[in-house]
Amino acid sequence: MLDGAVKAGSQLHQAGALDIMRAMKRPSKIRTQTASSVRQSVTIPAELAIEVGRVARKKHLTMSRALVVLAQRGVEAEAAARASLNATYRRFMSEADPERKGEAGKDLIRAIFGKDAIAEDSIL
Repeated sequence: MLDGAVKAGSQLHQAGALDIMRAMKRPSKIRTQTASSVRQSVTIPAELAIEVGRVARKKHLTMSRALVVLAQRGVEAEAAARASLNATYRRFMSEADPERKGEAGKDLIRAIFGKDAIAEDSIL
């Protein structure tokens, strides 16, 4: 009688383990869309082509790869500048203290127009 109970428990345990393994089974690989490359023909000024060639030789890259690397850097720099400008703007808008708000305003002006946008008053 005990043997039957052990067998039943063992079968139940195996069935439970199989259910768990089925649940843990990875879903079938679904094709995901990967970012594909796009072939693009561009005309660049001769001076820029010389500079890109210099970068390509220095980093042991092809001209095409050097253009891609430089374009990626430019896009990343643009995004970083935009994020910095947004952070400076949020800081200016959230400041309550007039003195700090003035300094945040100057920082915002510098972020928009450049570091030399505000002439320093040498008299004070």
